[in-house]
Amino acid sequence: METKLPSSNQTAFKWAIIYVIIAIVITYAFQFLNIDQSSGAKYLTYIPFIAFMFLAQKEYKDQLGGYLTFSQGLATGFKYAMISGVILAVFLYLYFTFLSPQIYEQILTATQDKLTQEGKLSSDQIETTINFMKKFGIISIVFGSIIGSAFFGVILALIGAAIFKNEKPPFDINDETTYVDPAV
Repeated sequence: METKLPSSNQTAFKWAIIYVIIAIVITYAFQFLNIDQSSGAKYLTYIPFIAFMFLAQKEYKDQLGGYLTFSQGLATGFKYAMISGVILAVFLYLYFTFLSPQIYEQILTATQDKLTQEGKLSSDQIETTINFMKKFGIISIVFGSIIGSAFFGVILALIGAAIFKNEKPPFDINDETTYVDPAV
């Protein structure tokens, strides 16, 4: 009888949902605490992203009885990264478009102020840049989120797969069996 392996899709999806919920909570916490969008604190969301990817790979390894090939670990981590990236991209679109459009306006204002202070662009070039960001900025953030999640996810999935790799021996011999030499 053939045994069916558990699906890494369910594990990856579960941990991706948990990560997105945490990322949404962090996003709104930043908004309510008036933390600047360009501050280094925005990188806090990377910590749960990394932790939950490794937890997804570890859980899948446990589902497989403690054995995990490198490719299984890589696939689980990459699925987690892509699922969380796509769901987070949908949230970001909704967040900047409908839920909190004032945050995107703050980003536009900060960008305009920064470009003006640098003095490298003329006022017409700055206006063109801001108009471009008004038209395509949110879509750029959405696609950037998906691409960034895929890129960052592959790197982390490779690391996690290397950490959790534990391949099943080709000849799994039961330790309780003693070998009797037929020549004796």
